Amino acid sequence: MKPPTGRSTGAAHCDRCDAVCCRLTVVLQPEDNIPAHLTTHLENGLLVMAKDKEGWCVAVDGTRMNCGIYETRPAVCRRFVMNGPYCKAIRADYAEQGVHRKPGE
Repeated sequence: MKPPTGRSTGAAHCDRCDAVCCRLTVVLQPEDNIPAHLTTHLENGLLVMAKDKEGWCVAVDGTRMNCGIYETRPAVCRRFVMNGPYCKAIRADYAEQGVHRKPGE
């Protein structure tokens, strides 16, 4: 992934995004209260949000392209700044890879 440059690449709108942030590994914190069926442990022991077979967070509602647990989403998801430098860098990286799929497609 390219590092964030701080330069704007245009406005980001979640309704037109492929929600690539929902493919990142979300490491859960002790204060996160996420149902066990939505989590998994990595080989190194970290508790993370589970992903489906295509790499999408299992909390993503693929029909509406939004978070199914938005009100109780993990702390790291709450801190993720939509259209911030990291968001733009991730989107650019996925665009270069040609990743433009939604969950279940």
